[in-house]
Amino acid sequence: MVFSSLPFLFFFLPATLILYFAVPDKAKNAVLLVMSLLFYGYGEPIYILLMLASILLNYAAGRLLGVFDAHEKRRRAVLALCVAANLLLLGFFKYAGLFVSTVKLLPAFSFLPDPQIALPIGISFYTFQSMSYVIDTYRRNCAPQKNLITFGTYVALFPQLIAGPIVRYVDVEKQLQRRTHSWEKTTNGVRLFLFGLCKKVLLANALGAVWEQCKAAPGENTTLAAWVGIFAFTFQIFFDFSGYSDMAVGLGKIFGFEFVRNFNYPYTADSITDFWRRWHISLGTWFREYVYIPLGGNRKGRARQCLNIFIVWALTGIWHGASWNFLLWGLYFGVLLTVEKFGLLARLKKAPRALAHLYTLFFVVLGWVIFDFTSVGDMGAYFVSLFTAGNGLVSGDALALLMTHLPLLAVSALFSVPTARAAFGRLHGRRGWRFLEPVLGVAAFVLCVASLVSSTYNPFLYFRF
Repeated sequence: MVFSSLPFLFFFLPATLILYFAVPDKAKNAVLLVMSLLFYGYGEPIYILLMLASILLNYAAGRLLGVFDAHEKRRRAVLALCVAANLLLLGFFKYAGLFVSTVKLLPAFSFLPDPQIALPIGISFYTFQSMSYVIDTYRRNCAPQKNLITFGTYVALFPQLIAGPIVRYVDVEKQLQRRTHSWEKTTNGVRLFLFGLCKKVLLANALGAVWEQCKAAPGENTTLAAWVGIFAFTFQIFFDFSGYSDMAVGLGKIFGFEFVRNFNYPYTADSITDFWRRWHISLGTWFREYVYIPLGGNRKGRARQCLNIFIVWALTGIWHGASWNFLLWGLYFGVLLTVEKFGLLARLKKAPRALAHLYTLFFVVLGWVIFDFTSVGDMGAYFVSLFTAGNGLVSGDALALLMTHLPLLAVSALFSVPTARAAFGRLHGRRGWRFLEPVLGVAAFVLCVASLVSSTYNPFLYFRF
């Protein structure tokens, strides 16, 4: 079940809202926990046990850190064992197949069978959330949570369970204990949820169909078709992931939570450094707080800083998926960020902003080719199509592809920058808008439902993470 599916929109979400607002405040977390576990177990009920194991493991670690508050060696042991257990669970379910397939390249291990392990949805997100709680408890940034239901709600909370943002416990600790509900917050939440739904259903799905057409035969595209395809994917992955993040933040507001913003118009960035301050902000914050800074950050000289950057970006890449292309993608950005860190960034700040923006978009777009092709051969063939005219620069089919989808690409470009949202913001408070906005909202919702009913193509790129 995903946010943009009909059972979620018409059955699960209304039932959850009715139950949540029907019970007293002290029972609201229990309702959220039960409904979140049902949400998670909709596709694979067996993985509810994995979720419960993760909750119990990290809850127990937090309690032990409190018990051993005066015994630093014991606290370090608890932290190490808990982090190791979390990473082992994540590694087994997510990376066992990659490990075995790599080892099988050695003749002595070619007999090994391929493990058939289904990837639990969202395991990377809730594992990182749980570890942030344990690490922050160890650092004494927060007190151990004594209420198991409250802690379970934090780990399993369904709005951001499968797609983020990665919510640090210290950011919602007080909200888990007490949160406010208001008509204004609910209205803002509904507005943001609907905006995210439109981004996902009306834009990302349509763009994904264009990309699927172009990537199906990566070595047969003309140059124009290859660029149309990768631009479509560039917008698809943004609207897909940011759409789900908007829906998660919007639902959080309805339930009284304030989640961190996960995207800040990344395609308006004027450097790769700026791009990664705007894209998947919660993941970047997690790696900075729990990997980069503990490794020494930029405090131990340039050579060590360079090593730290590469470690972080190797981990960032492999976090995204159990395939070597993700590691390559992470190292690709590690190289770009290192080059910027040691001189290029200062020059970009002096350059015309348009030039810096074009540089950023060029390398980000190329990065998405590495990101989406798990086959190195297909990846290379697509790069050849982008930069050579082996199949021709333009063809009739490529021109038809461009002209057919040019309005979609133009709308996508408009909504990937602040212009559209700023225009809607200026309408608030104007005469008639309070009556027109609900009408437009209902129309947009009906359009999304019609699209879901009429189409079987509704992928979510970040489910595999």
